[in-house]
Amino acid sequence: MALLVSPPLTPDLGALLARAMFPDPERVRRELAAYRSGAGGQVFAWEVGGEVVSAAGLRLEAEGRNAEVRHLGTAPAHTGRGHGRALLSAAAGVLGVRTLWAETDDGAVGFYRRAGFAVSAAPSPWGVNRYLCRLTLAPAAP
Repeated sequence: MALLVSPPLTPDLGALLARAMFPDPERVRRELAAYRSGAGGQVFAWEVGGEVVSAAGLRLEAEGRNAEVRHLGTAPAHTGRGHGRALLSAAAGVLGVRTLWAETDDGAVGFYRRAGFAVSAAPSPWGVNRYLCRLTLAPAAP
């Protein structure tokens, strides 16, 4: 298993990220274009046996101690095996952040809970449940 830092945004990698996006083709296109330009954040991927099985887009906040998990997607055949959690942990280590956070919905909140994130309700302008998920990481050993 290996972390890939800023891998080329191939169609397969884009499809993994798109699993975590609102399913509007134009919106997906814009989000992927933002990742390609660097404006959307940094892309990480988790590779198992030479196959990319999970991908995440993280945006480092200005002070550099926190990162937003903008998108996290795992191939359906590989869900439930800890790849998403391992990917986030490794990416956080590369970025050197103390906190990861994400805003999500009913479809993904269970993942964040199982991964140790504290979950609270977030306001939603769309009339659906939204959640703010926050994970404080242990400081690196000296």
